[in-house]
Amino acid sequence: MRKRLLIACAVAIVALTGAVGYRHARPDIEGWNEITWPFPRDGWPAGRAFRCGAASCGDEVELYVRPKIGFCNCDGGVADDDEVDRVADLDLISDRFAPLQAGHKIRFADMSGRLRSYHLDMPDGSRHAAVGIAVSHRCDLLVAAAQGNGEASVVQRAALDFLASSHMQQWMTAAMDGR
Repeated sequence: MRKRLLIACAVAIVALTGAVGYRHARPDIEGWNEITWPFPRDGWPAGRAFRCGAASCGDEVELYVRPKIGFCNCDGGVADDDEVDRVADLDLISDRFAPLQAGHKIRFADMSGRLRSYHLDMPDGSRHAAVGIAVSHRCDLLVAAAQGNGEASVVQRAALDFLASSHMQQWMTAAMDGR
């Protein structure tokens, strides 16, 4: 009986230690869950897709991010909003998107580029807010598209906060270096 009690205590301690360690290993991405890449194959490898619920992000937000190796202007990087419109994968979500305003420069994970907000007319007739991001590293491009049914500013803040997390910064750096 005593041996079973000791074993049960040891198992409980290991389980609690593992749960606490996991919570502390990824605190900067709380509320986000990785989901299956929802888009059909195209000329680029599938990326990573994530969802954040309204409780953590203010509205439900989905984010899709992937590298496009060898796809960028090696000298100028992401030059303008037209380029963001072309490369940021918004057309995978809906082919009916319209910019809300001019984009602006952005920098993260030691890459620079542009961010632009959009309205998306979804296939089911609803309208979503979206953000397209394109940043470059040498001759390579990293693109992200985020969408949600709330305000564009909420979608943008949630996406940028998640992309700034140490977990995503490490993944983006490794993905751009081909690891």
